[in-house]
Amino acid sequence: MSSVPVFVGIDYHQDSVQVCVLNAEGRQLLNRAVDNNAAAVAAAMRRYGQPRRVAIEACCGAADMADELVVEQKLPVELAHPGYVARLKRSPDKHDLGDAQLLADLARVNYLPTVWLAPESTRQLRRMVRHRAQLVRRRKDVKLRVRGLLRENRQRCLKANAWTLAWFTWLRKEAQLAPSDRWVLDDHLQELTSLAGRLQAVEAQIVAMTVDDPLVARLLTLPGVGLVTAVTMRAEIGRFDRFRTGKQLARFCGVTPRNASSGARQADAGLIKAGNPELRTVLIELAHRLIHRISGRWAELAYGMLRRGKPKNVVIAAVANRWVRWLHHELRRESDLDSGSTKGAPPLPSPPSHRPQQE
Repeated sequence: MSSVPVFVGIDYHQDSVQVCVLNAEGRQLLNRAVDNNAAAVAAAMRRYGQPRRVAIEACCGAADMADELVVEQKLPVELAHPGYVARLKRSPDKHDLGDAQLLADLARVNYLPTVWLAPESTRQLRRMVRHRAQLVRRRKDVKLRVRGLLRENRQRCLKANAWTLAWFTWLRKEAQLAPSDRWVLDDHLQELTSLAGRLQAVEAQIVAMTVDDPLVARLLTLPGVGLVTAVTMRAEIGRFDRFRTGKQLARFCGVTPRNASSGARQADAGLIKAGNPELRTVLIELAHRLIHRISGRWAELAYGMLRRGKPKNVVIAAVANRWVRWLHHELRRESDLDSGSTKGAPPLPSPPSHRPQQE
């Protein structure tokens, strides 16, 4: 193997991966499809020199491939942000050769937009948390269909609130429905029962996976933070020290306003669109709890903004934004105190990673 430094771009696919190797001057040494196997990919790139930087675009399965290349093949691999990479293309045409070459060239000139390569344990927790979120969305869809069926039959329970035990009793015994609609309703109720059991099983798995996690335990001590909020933050954020400031963390969580100013016009355009949707959901729900159920600084902040005429949705987002930034500051401060230092310490304890942390 030559010791000449080379730069590699990998366009990942399920059956094969496109590997492009460039030298330091940008000359293409290789650009062909290789079997989807970490050893085969490493052998292909090492035939032309010592890989200095290896870029692989983040997609389904790419993180596992990158992890194998780092752990087993000891290669300096970075995950590329697919959205930003797409904006850097010089042509609207898309093909594997061009995509791999672009990744290699961005790695060569040190202009690669990267994302964090999470450890395997974090990726597993992330899949479990997202599976639970999918079940919750499915349950919501079934409930909407039940309410739609009742509206079509002009049935309304005046004795109890929806989804309470008394409401279910009325639904099964007193709601006036045609035989076909009754069959559909019973099918929906069976699905709701099944989803409830599946959600309990998923949450038990999540508890078992995070029972010894110090970050989840710390988050659960915060007012308003429950299991779902804590594990979602743990899974989607992973390491808080990936972010230098609380503002960066809030932007990643999708709870910061998007600036739409131009010239003398100063305006906001709602929340940013590129934030993490799962994090945004749990943080907006947390902001509601902090305002309406827990008295303190966050409720005072919200009611002060409401008195100044701010819309309610803006107030909720502002509380979520300020809370995330406060959390980042608190975790950094606690970590500095634990380490006996006032600066330079990691913001919080986290499982060791096999590669440098990136934003």
